Amino acid sequence: MPENELNRPKHILIMRLSAIGDVAMIVPVVLALRQQYPLLKITVVSRPFFRTFFSSIPNVQFYPADVENSNSGLRGLYQLYRSLSQFGIDAFADLHDVLRSKIIKTFFKLNGVPVSSLNKGRKERKKLTALKTKRITSIKPILERHAEVCAALRLPISLSEVTLLPKREISLDIERITGKKDKKWVGIAPFATYETKMYPLHLMKEVIKIILKENYQIFLFGGGDKEVEQLNDLATVSDKCINIAGRISFDQELNLISNLDVMVSMDSGNGHMAAMFGVPVVTMWGNTHPYAGFVPFRQPLENSLIPDLEKYPFLPTSVYGNKIVPGYEDCMKTIKPEVVAKKITMVLNN
Repeated sequence: MPENELNRPKHILIMRLSAIGDVAMIVPVVLALRQQYPLLKITVVSRPFFRTFFSSIPNVQFYPADVENSNSGLRGLYQLYRSLSQFGIDAFADLHDVLRSKIIKTFFKLNGVPVSSLNKGRKERKKLTALKTKRITSIKPILERHAEVCAALRLPISLSEVTLLPKREISLDIERITGKKDKKWVGIAPFATYETKMYPLHLMKEVIKIILKENYQIFLFGGGDKEVEQLNDLATVSDKCINIAGRISFDQELNLISNLDVMVSMDSGNGHMAAMFGVPVVTMWGNTHPYAGFVPFRQPLENSLIPDLEKYPFLPTSVYGNKIVPGYEDCMKTIKPEVVAKKITMVLNN
């Protein structure tokens, strides 16, 4: 056996605790490791809610971290470390780089386990989001940064060779809502964590009206009572527009998403969940920007729709959308519904 193979880890622990889109983005990394190192043991640590992301990947162990309760605080994190250390971990990949993951990393490091952490590129992000007129340049995508973490642990991966997750089965429970698939399915997820990343709902309604001139079936995605109410209003446009929110489980939502022909998403988790299955994604950006490195996996840049940069020259003003800049609240209104509808149709026709 070559020396480099003898030195490779036998069991890697991958930690990413939140948020939903960020956890979805590590799926291609886990798939790459699984497919390119068949004998490697892989344990993923994240919140229990995200188990379903990894349930169909063979020979991947998922360990739930209850960081709000039993695994909270220094004592709880130490208990989490003790539990994980029993698995014979010999490499720790911190794909989060926050205080909790740093503490776990330190415990492993003190016990002689090789560790590597995500380099978030904070300096590049600060430059990209400076509040001044600028010439935007792309910074390294987050998935490439994930691959660098693996390489530092002697497990280099090729993301270009990854076979993505297969479509999931549509159960009878879902089919009672969706009907048989006899036309192209369009998913629309109009919400995001921050309003700076949300396309105005009245404009999204116009998008829906335009694309429904074609023989498409639209499904609306969201969560929470307020969002369900807003989506119910959107769904009144046509009987070919169905609100899914609150009607099926999260696991069932993933099954449905995997069967879409296109997902229209803000800079948010739904786009990344669709990309896990190789579903084409049209992404809409507000105060954030695709050049910050969070374009869904394998999605072409031309599928990213951004506001008018001449009218809003400071964009992007934030990496995550959590910064409000006066005068930039309405930047997404410069993305015309006709442009969005045309992009959706182009993706479906291709």
